[in-house]
Amino acid sequence: MTADATGAAEEAARFHTLLAAFEGQPAAVAGHGKDAVNEPMIRHWCEAMGDTNPAYTGPDAIAPPTMLQAWTMGGLSGHSDRTSAQDELFALLDGAGFTSVVATDCEQEYLRPLRPGDTITFDAVIESVSPRKTTKLGTGHFVTTRMDVRAGGESVGTHRFRILKYAPARRPAKQAEPVGRKTGVQRPRPVVNRDNQGFWDGVRDHRLLIQRCTSCATLRFPWLPGCNTCASPDWDTVEACGDGTVFSYVVMHHPPFPAFDPPYAVALVELAEGVRMISNITGVPYDKVRIGMPVRLEFQRVDDDLELPVFRGSEG
Repeated sequence: MTADATGAAEEAARFHTLLAAFEGQPAAVAGHGKDAVNEPMIRHWCEAMGDTNPAYTGPDAIAPPTMLQAWTMGGLSGHSDRTSAQDELFALLDGAGFTSVVATDCEQEYLRPLRPGDTITFDAVIESVSPRKTTKLGTGHFVTTRMDVRAGGESVGTHRFRILKYAPARRPAKQAEPVGRKTGVQRPRPVVNRDNQGFWDGVRDHRLLIQRCTSCATLRFPWLPGCNTCASPDWDTVEACGDGTVFSYVVMHHPPFPAFDPPYAVALVELAEGVRMISNITGVPYDKVRIGMPVRLEFQRVDDDLELPVFRGSEG
């Protein structure tokens, strides 16, 4: 090891000693959920997830276990029960150049079901800060926070959340390529079956078709063999006009995948007809995509055998 490398390793070790001093420090003490476990939030969650499990409805309903963290969230106004420890830790990392952040994973343990009416309290602790790690995204430190959740004073679950605070790796400048046009690599094929064949037939003809239940007139997307509202198997289609807005979006950075060239935006688009679909946003840089942005349907030729519906945004 060269002298420079030895000095860098020693400096990294000294810096990690400062970070490790935050391990075990509380991030929140005696926090209180802003709302009791309640049926409306359970319903919204299930609708968003498309989860129709009957355990989540009716007089004996329980909350979906994966909602554990939802009951502890502070919303836009935050929690007054937070300590300064996490802010101080992040300021230390920012000052050392680790200014970017990405959520890497979470773990949850469920001890008993939550039911409407349960009042939530919690404590959170900075559980660990890793030594310096080098990833494809860049070099930084993994920070793990553990939250212990209680209902009526009884432990109901544990939530661990891990992020990477990092300095982005330097990458050589390159000419941006459209998603799916990476030279020599074919984009994965969509699964076409008897339930969605009509949708892909429409795409071939440059028509975006939405299923409509002929019994209750409910529109549905993606295509399904039966109606979620009335269970009827009978349906026809309506053609989308092509107008929509960005309801939500993510920017894909990692992991890299053949035929895709990150970063790029993937959006949940709300069509004028009221249904939502996931697709790419074209026409604007990935970092200019915003919730509420108007978009317009277009069909993008990905390769010789594949054309996909995407949505073009406008910075104006």
